Amino acid sequence: MPKQKLRRFDVLTIFPEIITPYAEASILGRAQKGGFIEIRAHNLRDWATDKHHRVDDTPYGGGAGMVMQVGVFDLALRELKGIKGREREGKVRVVLTSASGKPFTQKDAVRLAKYDQVIFLCGRYEGVDARVEEHLVDESFSIGDYVLTGGELPALVMIDAIARNVPGVLGSKESLAEESHTDAGVLEYPQYTKPEVYKKWKVPEVLLSGDHKKIAEWRKNKKRSSGEQGSVV
Repeated sequence: MPKQKLRRFDVLTIFPEIITPYAEASILGRAQKGGFIEIRAHNLRDWATDKHHRVDDTPYGGGAGMVMQVGVFDLALRELKGIKGREREGKVRVVLTSASGKPFTQKDAVRLAKYDQVIFLCGRYEGVDARVEEHLVDESFSIGDYVLTGGELPALVMIDAIARNVPGVLGSKESLAEESHTDAGVLEYPQYTKPEVYKKWKVPEVLLSGDHKKIAEWRKNKKRSSGEQGSVV
C-alpha cells in the first residue's frame, strides 16, 4: 500500500508565535506527529533586505497606517515554493488572507486538501500592497464580513478546515462523511450523550430505541440548512 503523501502548510506572518501553539495542539498536533501534515510558521522579517528588517512602508497617495511591501513577500515565496526557484507546478497553492477575498467554504477546504503545499500570506496594518494579490497569489479568501487585526486567525481557520480533509488526519472516514457542510448548505443533525436526563432535559426517545432505521430517518429529518442556528464545527 503506497505511503500517504505529507501535506505541508506554510504561514508567512510577522507573528509566527500566534500560529505554532494551535498547530501543535489536539488533532493538528497528532496529525503532524503521525506524518500526515506539516505546519510551519515563518517570520516574514527573515526576508527583509534592510538592517531594521522592515516589511512595511507608507501608502502612495497618502492615508493612515502602513502597507506591507510586495518585495518581501516575493522573496519569501521564491524560497518556500521550491528552494532556489524550483517550483512544483500544479501542487502548490498560494493563498492571501484578505477582507476583500471570496468567502471560504467547505468546498474550498476539500479542494485545497489535494495540494502538496498551501502557503498562506497574512496581512497586518492597513493591508498588503495590491501587487501581492495581482501577481503572487493564486486566490484570496475571507472568513467573514468583519475586520480582524491580522490574517493569522483566518489562516489557522483555513488550515484546520483543510487538514481535516487530508486522509489520515481524522482517522475515521465516517467523521467526514456526515458532518456539517459535507452536503452544500446542510448542517449535521443534533448529537446527544450521557446522561439520558439532565435537569428534566431528555434525550429524544428514538435515539434510545435501538431501531437503526428509525434513528437514520430521524437524523435525516433533523439535518438543517446552514441558514439555521447550528454548530460551527
